[in-house]
Amino acid sequence: MILGISGSPRKMATEYILGEALKMLEEKGFQTEQFSVRGKSISPCKHCDFCLKNARCVIKDDMHQLYPLIQEARGFVIATPVYNGSMSAQTKMVIDRTRASLAADPKVLRQKPGMAIAIGGDRMGGQELALQQIHSFYILNGMIPVSGGFFGANLGVTIWSKDTLEDAKKDEEGLRSLGKTVRRFAEALQWLEKVDSKEK
Repeated sequence: MILGISGSPRKMATEYILGEALKMLEEKGFQTEQFSVRGKSISPCKHCDFCLKNARCVIKDDMHQLYPLIQEARGFVIATPVYNGSMSAQTKMVIDRTRASLAADPKVLRQKPGMAIAIGGDRMGGQELALQQIHSFYILNGMIPVSGGFFGANLGVTIWSKDTLEDAKKDEEGLRSLGKTVRRFAEALQWLEKVDSKEK
């Protein structure tokens, strides 16, 4: 299962573009699951170290809906709106709270591919920094960050929404970066499947 996580508190472009990415992956034969922070209660990590001693998070909130999906996922697509030139606070909270999953199983994310999506109201509003922040999370946890490659998708998917869903749907260059990144992400998943089958 490929897990898509939307870090937007609104039902707008971030959720929509993530949904489009997951549809593309489904068309390529992958099972997907979409999780959105919208309408959910997710608190910031308190770094209390409870999870290190008990292999679970002490905070009782909707993050517990996500923990089993993280365990099951074989690849990740994290999508964030751009707030103040970087990822949203909601996206960062989800990333920080994965600490409990890692405390329970330090290898839970290792060698799993991840792609990133950033949607900004401005064309140059901080999308690339937001992508780098997501890729840093992937790298720190031994994952395989996947970009769309040169000529328009260097770090992943960058969408210019002008703060509306309709304009996000009209961003031809951004949608091209989506197609390129999904294609490379699918190739990485297929390659890993072949590696796994050879090792068995």
